[in-house]
Amino acid sequence: MRIAAGFLTAAALTAATACSTSDQPAHAKGTTTAMASPAVMASTRPTETLEPLLQQALPNVKGKTFTSAIVDFPPNASALPHRHGQAFVYAYVLQGTVRSKLDGKPATTYHQGENWVEQPGTHHVLTENTSRTKPAKLLVVFVSHTGDKLKIDDPKS
Repeated sequence: MRIAAGFLTAAALTAATACSTSDQPAHAKGTTTAMASPAVMASTRPTETLEPLLQQALPNVKGKTFTSAIVDFPPNASALPHRHGQAFVYAYVLQGTVRSKLDGKPATTYHQGENWVEQPGTHHVLTENTSRTKPAKLLVVFVSHTGDKLKIDDPKS
């Protein structure tokens, strides 16, 4: 519980910092990255996009990096099944409603203000915006091995 509260605090500070006019080089301002493969782009459902906010090596945990990002889901958007490598992931719903299914667990619907965590190596089978008319938005925080990819698509699962 204390760890989750710490991550929530760190995520809130990250979001607040990203909105400030800081000139710290750790911020990845204005970068938008599509998180889906070209095969999914051709599908009928839109995909999510990720906008990095902050990427910072953790000074007291050698070899680990803290990354925060905003993930936007247009109406009816869905992500490919994926993993986040060995990263610990915290997701907080900023806007809308998102359905998520991890490994063998049942799908869960999260509304604005709700959150979940993903343990290292977890298979994220489903992530989708439940609305066909309204966008959804997540704040996602990763604690990963420095240099690791944050998302690895697994479209065959």
